[in-house]
Formats: sequence, C-alpha cells, structure tokens
Amino acid sequence: MHMSDGLVSPQTALVFGVIAAIGLAIAASRARSDLDDRTAPMAGLVTAFVFAVQMINFPILPGASGHLLGGAIVAILVGPWVGSICIAIVLVVQALLFADGGLTALGTSIVNMAFLGVFTAYGVALVLRRFARRSRAGLLVTAFVAALLNVVVASLGFVLQYAVGGAGEVGLGTVFALMVGLHTLIGVGEGVITAATIGAVAATRPDLVYLLRGSRPPVEVRGRRTEGAPS
Repeated sequence: MHMSDGLVSPQTALVFGVIAAIGLAIAASRARSDLDDRTAPMAGLVTAFVFAVQMINFPILPGASGHLLGGAIVAILVGPWVGSICIAIVLVVQALLFADGGLTALGTSIVNMAFLGVFTAYGVALVLRRFARRSRAGLLVTAFVAALLNVVVASLGFVLQYAVGGAGEVGLGTVFALMVGLHTLIGVGEGVITAATIGAVAATRPDLVYLLRGSRPPVEVRGRRTEGAPS
C-alpha cells in the first residue's frame, strides 16, 4: 500500500499532499475531545503495534507494496480522529527513517490509509455497533468486517490515485486486479488479527474500547457476562 516517489505525477502527489495536510489539521482539532486518560495511552500502544505489523510487507507492483494496515484496530480502540493521526505518524516515521514509501507520495499514502481506511472501518463499526454490543461474538465479527473493508477501500483509493495521475508503466486494469485482489486476501488476515486484538482488550477492559463507550454493553468475559464500563 505504500506508494513510492514517481508512481504518480508530481501534480497528483501535490494535490493529495494538500488533502492529507488539511485532513490532519482537522483530525488534530477533533482529536482533542477524545484524548483522555484512557485514550492517550492506548493511542501510543496501537501506534507502536501498527508500526510493527506494517513493517512486514511484500512487493505487489513496481513502487508499491502490500501489508496490514491497522485502520480498524485504531478506529475501534481510539476512535477515527485519534486513529487517523496514529496511522499518519506511522507513515511519516516509516518514510523518514526507513524509506518505506516516498516522501513526495506521503500524502497519497496518508489519504489512503489514515483517512479512507480508518474512516471506512469506523463507519462499518458504527453500523454494526448495536450488534457488537450484544455479545463477544458480535464484537469479533464487527472487528473482522471493519478490518476487511478498511483494507479493500484503501486499495481502491490507491487505484483511483493511479487512474488520476499514474506515472508507472503498468496498466490500470493490472493495477486494479493486483491491488484490490491481493489486498482482499490481506484484509482477511487483518480481519482475524483485528478481531483477536479487539477481543483480547474487550475481555479485560471493555472501557478501553472506544466503540463500546457511551453505554453498558454486555460483554462476555471468560464464559460469563459482565457490564462494560460507561464512558
């Protein structure tokens, strides 16, 4: 999902760089209300976790790689605004310190993963939130679906950017087939990891799960039912 320098035209990279900057400014402003004594430490933990899993990647196209995204994990645990900043931080550090993704293309990657991916995951989770609050199984299914769709939509964002200003030698049809097809498979794996991670947190501290705040949802913990802590 990381895009290298030169894969899209400079004009396209500039446009998406501006979009990413505006989006991050809005996210930073909105995230202030979400950062409390529960969310702030969790944000640091999920940022480190996403950084680690994103370092495991493999090439898909010349100048593009595939890997887990982590959009659903951050969206469900810390919310979309804080979550988008977490993903953006990971992408900036990777580009600056590990040359994983081009600097000129950083805006395209942030738009795809930190915004399209994270907000798709959170939107899906919101639609399924009532189901997620009913039982542990419902929460796990919600996390899996949100993670799968987060990856697919982010890959579609990549294809759209390539369609708008692609500068590579690979045809758009090939880009679509490889990016969306392989990232659908990646999404299945990410869904399993996300469900396991969210389930582990909810089993011990449901109050730390951003999606479950605002009510007392029944959460199954080790075979018994308990009440999630209110926000």
